[in-house]
Formats: sequence, structure tokens, C-alpha cells
Amino acid sequence: MIQSEDLPVAPVSEQMPTRVGVLAAARSIAEILPPTPLLPVEIGGVRCHVKAESLQPIGAFKIRGGWWRLANLSDEERARGVVAVSSGNHAQGVAWAARRLGIKATIVMPRNAPQVKLDATRALGAEIVLYERPGEDRDEVAALLVEESGATLVHAFGDPWVIEGQGSAGVEIASQLGQTPDRILVCCGGGGLAAGLSLACPDSAIHVVEPEGWDMVGKALETGEIVRVGDNPPSTICDALQPDATKPINLAVLKDRAEPSVTVTDAEIRAAQRFAFSNLNLVVEPGGAAALAAALAGKVPPSENSVIMVTGGNCDPARFAETLTSD
Repeated sequence: MIQSEDLPVAPVSEQMPTRVGVLAAARSIAEILPPTPLLPVEIGGVRCHVKAESLQPIGAFKIRGGWWRLANLSDEERARGVVAVSSGNHAQGVAWAARRLGIKATIVMPRNAPQVKLDATRALGAEIVLYERPGEDRDEVAALLVEESGATLVHAFGDPWVIEGQGSAGVEIASQLGQTPDRILVCCGGGGLAAGLSLACPDSAIHVVEPEGWDMVGKALETGEIVRVGDNPPSTICDALQPDATKPINLAVLKDRAEPSVTVTDAEIRAAQRFAFSNLNLVVEPGGAAALAAALAGKVPPSENSVIMVTGGNCDPARFAETLTSD
């Protein structure tokens, strides 16, 4: 079923995100949030731009998808509440939208999520249900909550309205730049933002950037099918970019659009955090710095019409201080 500009009525399983939906999401979001800055930056002698989504009210782009998904719930669905699974940024996006719309939100979060993200989610009024990572299946925990309450599951990246909401950033970028960017470098976990941007900017090359060992979107694009992370995945400082696998809906949108993915190391990410702080006055969390890391490391050399997504700024203060003072 193709979504129109009217409120969607079909079940999520029958929905696919569309550019029409992205444009509608952008109009809705523009009514409640100012655009985030598009900052000029020079990398390798090339002047390009950074989209500072770290300056959103919740410190991350996830506010876009959270708002658009919840704004499209029926009255009956709003009354039953929502459930989300997140290490922190999607949690805050859903909690922010739920508080504004008067909807009960329950968020399944890992016990080892950054404390700053746990505290911020609670402060927005959401109920938090903790699970062990690794050890417990977060999707099973969420499914049980949905079954018990009848709430709507708001998936962090595999939901058509969430994808459309994230794509609203691309509409802003084109307006601010005065043209469609030739390429967009995207921090990638499950692929919600990358899919949304590919719909928003159909003529832009979409470069997916993931942490080493967690390139589940990249492997799915390479093989044409969903690939799950192994039993003993490597550690990464990017807590926001650790989904076990992408979803079919994300792969369907990206498979003919995204460029071959690249991965970045923890060291490259830390260097990007320091660069953003020194050159852009931005506090950027590890997962939010992945795309910038790829540009700085020369893995995706930017052009003058490139945009680099800086997607989040919810840092643990002590760890950020360590990053700034490390080599």
C-alpha cells in the first residue's frame, strides 16, 4: 500500500515509506522544531557541510522519527500507549513526542546504556524497562509488553513512519544548501536515517558508515539479504549503532540507492569527536561521529556539495573528557 499525505491507516506490515510521506513529515516537524544548523567545514582542502543534528532538543535526530510516528497514531492507539526499544536516542525521541502528545511511553533499554541517556529518558516522563545486554533478547521483552498492554511498537528504524520522519532532515538540507547535495555521509545503525535520506534526496549518493564489526546494513546491501551480527561481535564505543541486523523494509529502500558501505574504527571515531569539538564547537557522541570519521579518514572523501550527518551529542561527560585529552 502506498502512503498518501493523509494519515496512514494500514498496519505497519503493509506500509512502505515514500517521498510523499517524507515531505509531509518535514512539514509537520517544521511546525514544532526549527531547522538544525548546516555548518560549513573544510576537510582535506574541500569545503563541505555538517548537518548538526546533535543540536536537536533531545540531542539527536531521533526526535524526527519519534514525532512523525506518534503523530500518525489513531486516538485508540494513543490511548493504549507506545513501546520502544533503544539504547537512548530513539528512547528520548519517542519520550519527547509522547509527552507533547499526551501518550504513555514505555522504553526497553539496556542496563548498560549511558547513564546520561537513561536519566534524560526518565526526565521526559517515560517508563523504563531494563534488560541485560548481552544476555536478554530486547525484542522479546518489548513484544511481551506490547502483548500485555496493547501498545503500539515504535521500532527504532524498521518502521515506515519513523523512516519518513528521519528523512525530513534531507528536506531541510536541500533547502539550506539551495540544492540537492551530491552525496550524504550517514552514521548508520539499522538504516532508518539512511533510508529516509535516500527518499528525501533521490539524486544524492547515500554513503552508509558503520562501526567495524557492526556493518549489518553494509553486509545486507552486499548480499541482498538480512545478515545478523555474530555470536561474539567486537566491542565498539558506538552504543547507538549496535543493532543485531537491519530490517527488510530498510533493505528494500536502500538496496538500489546506497553506495557500498564503509566502516570506521574507535580511534577514527574519537578523532572525529575531537575534530568536531575543536572546529565546530560541537559535542558529538561516538555513534554521532561515525560519518565525520569516514570523511576525515579519507574513506569517503567529501566534495564541495557533500553533507556529513552528525547525528547525536548525548555523551557521557567523563568519557568525552577522556576522548578530548587522548591522542
